[in-house]
Amino acid sequence: MNDVTSDMPTEIPDDVRYAPSHEWARIDDEVVTVGISDFAQQSLGDVVYVELPQVGDEVSAGTEACVVESVKAAADVYAPVSGTVVAVNETLEESPEMVNQDPYGDGWFFKVEPTDVEELDDLLDADGYEQHCESEDDED
Repeated sequence: MNDVTSDMPTEIPDDVRYAPSHEWARIDDEVVTVGISDFAQQSLGDVVYVELPQVGDEVSAGTEACVVESVKAAADVYAPVSGTVVAVNETLEESPEMVNQDPYGDGWFFKVEPTDVEELDDLLDADGYEQHCESEDDED
């Protein structure tokens, strides 16, 4: 996700890490769950389709892992960490609006078994991500 801006207040939970491209990553039992931030889903508008990776796909941090389409635009979603996709959120095939309704919960995209869990340290914490979003808003 890039070129994302929004005028609405944004939820930024502090239990996840954030990529500057607006993906979030939450580690739980050595598996990283990935989705897009509230800021990103608000900016995209109503999500109408999500093209998910396949279980077993290898993803690399910072590279395209899947695509999200909204009424406004289509956007690439980048892997925040490298590893193997171990699960995808099949609910999004029938209910892509979950991305808008619950971006940090039921609207997750995929889960990765990371090859290097320390890549999470390269991501932004909630305060850093909030500052990043504010700086993007200031550019408009």
